[in-house]
Amino acid sequence: MVITHLNFAKGYRGGERQTQLLIEELASMGFKQKIVLRKKSALKTRLTNIKDLEIFEINKPYILSLNIVQGSSLVHAHETKALQFAYFCNLFFKMPYLVTRRVDNSLKTNFFNTRLYSQASECVGVSSVIIKEILRVSPNATTSVIADAYTNTVLNKSKSEEIAHRFKNKFLVGHIGALDDKHKGQSFLISVAKRMGHSYPEIHFIFLGRGEDEMMLKEQAKGLCNITFEGFVENVHDYINCLDLFAFPSRNEGLGSVLLDVMQFNVPIVASDVGGIPDIIKSEFNGILVPKCDVDALEKKIIELYEDKNKREYLSLNAKKNIIEFSPKKMALKYIALYEKYIIV
Repeated sequence: MVITHLNFAKGYRGGERQTQLLIEELASMGFKQKIVLRKKSALKTRLTNIKDLEIFEINKPYILSLNIVQGSSLVHAHETKALQFAYFCNLFFKMPYLVTRRVDNSLKTNFFNTRLYSQASECVGVSSVIIKEILRVSPNATTSVIADAYTNTVLNKSKSEEIAHRFKNKFLVGHIGALDDKHKGQSFLISVAKRMGHSYPEIHFIFLGRGEDEMMLKEQAKGLCNITFEGFVENVHDYINCLDLFAFPSRNEGLGSVLLDVMQFNVPIVASDVGGIPDIIKSEFNGILVPKCDVDALEKKIIELYEDKNKREYLSLNAKKNIIEFSPKKMALKYIALYEKYIIV
């Protein structure tokens, strides 16, 4: 069996991290794999040392490179442009393909989208809300839910101790994600920080990540002493280990796989009740859900958890109990079951 993955994203965000996790896990199980990437893909450097993985970089128009997939047992598309490529692989070579969709934004209702999803051997959504969207535009599509996985913990103890020392005597509230406010809603958290600057000076907010809204968000936070923009960091676990609370006020979210990483570290979560987040967070049991775009509710719950250590411990303990269900190995085994169902022998 040779699995060929397709991911034409330029940057390295959640979907690329999950693509990497799956490839690494399959490699550890002895699978031969290929991956087709766009030129200068940020994902390439993270895959170069994986056993039995061939890496191909192609230029636009991607359709001119369809022959790369020949000799594969099946192709697995991990984002929209890759799905289009996979569709034409099927059209010209009868190559079976899977697609994993990780975003919950609305799909355009048109003939081409209907064909893209209906012709796929299986359409995987990382949450139930994504499956509903796929079926809305392609009612005959074959679908499955396979949640994303947490990242295996790699902790640099000295780095983590250094971070803890920097924020000594602070109640540290963290956010991790691309600085893309129309998606991640960081501006709501900055608004909360503005309100709490004088009344709760011991609460400090730290943002990890870079993105197109970085300048705008920094301008919004200008003059505030209770916010730190840390930029992109290679190992977020060193920071998660130092958090007292994780806040995730997204406007939309396919699943929010970073929440799974946070859960491993016994850090309580406050997140928006949007997209696939409720597939992970059961409010008042293993985290807190608040209405999206509701700064008042977000502020109220952050203060509530700051003042109630017992509740923080209750939520984080419940969150960690079932985290094994989201392991990379379990995710990979679910994909393997689909691969074996549709491969060309």
